Amino acid sequence: MMRWLFSVLAPAATGRLSVLIFHRVHAQPDPLFPGEVHARLFDQQMGWVKRWFNVLPLALAVEGLKSGNLPARSAVITFDDGYADNRTVALPILKAHGLKAAFFIATGFLDGGRMWNDTLIETVRACRTPRLDLRELGFDDYPVDSVEQRRAAIAALIGRLKYIEPATRLEQVNAIARSANVVLPDDLMLTSAQLREMAQAGMTIGGHTVNHPILARLSETEALSEMVEGKRALERIVEAPVRFFAYPNGKPNEDYTAAHVRLAREAGFEAALSTAWGAAATGCDLYQIPRFSPWDKTRLRYGLRLAGNLRRADYARA
Repeated sequence: MMRWLFSVLAPAATGRLSVLIFHRVHAQPDPLFPGEVHARLFDQQMGWVKRWFNVLPLALAVEGLKSGNLPARSAVITFDDGYADNRTVALPILKAHGLKAAFFIATGFLDGGRMWNDTLIETVRACRTPRLDLRELGFDDYPVDSVEQRRAAIAALIGRLKYIEPATRLEQVNAIARSANVVLPDDLMLTSAQLREMAQAGMTIGGHTVNHPILARLSETEALSEMVEGKRALERIVEAPVRFFAYPNGKPNEDYTAAHVRLAREAGFEAALSTAWGAAATGCDLYQIPRFSPWDKTRLRYGLRLAGNLRRADYARA
């Protein structure tokens, strides 16, 4: 049924590549973020994707884009950032379905680190008072007595801090955590040993910088260093070449620019992925391969979302 629907809704999609983005796969639904992917939903989604698409390892997909020999409805599964649940929850599900995925890792958070946004999220989650008063730090007095209020506080704080200078942002985030007087988790991200296990299981390991900065906010020297040092760190861990890169945040002309496309080449990557929506095809810029995140939870809506993305042809061309 769904294959027929794909042929009707996206009849010109032969030879196109859909690249799906995931970040976390929670073991159980997260009450704070019920829309995020959890194990049961991810297992369903992987079953649907396997049934409707030809799921390829990233290297084979890139070769298919180069040669023009992609199978119909090709797909690649990718994960960004390097969360521990990629190993503990997602990997067993992928293996059960016989699927390979690519994992783009920000190396600065391995082995007990934590991304700045997760520090905020976990601070608000762990807050035991009805209000989080941050006025002395230049923020607001946030009510956090309900799940909805906690979500609103997290959104407000991330919105305030997302695009400021990274070192300043880290100082402010740590100050917020100290002000809340909470104990934060140190096991959100992968360990080096877990990353090696994923590589040994046949998963692709890709670069995602060291500190996950917005590249467009850095100098070219700083941006290149983030790319190169992240690549080298991963290659030391997995003892294999790291061939592919994903731009942090990944919005073209906002989070990265044409200069960073050039830098990705200079850093030695063979291809790079953005977060612009659309399906790639022969002739696309291999350093700006589009990706997207289908968020629907029912089989029909998920399939329609994937079919709609296949119709999009506004990817960057080489």
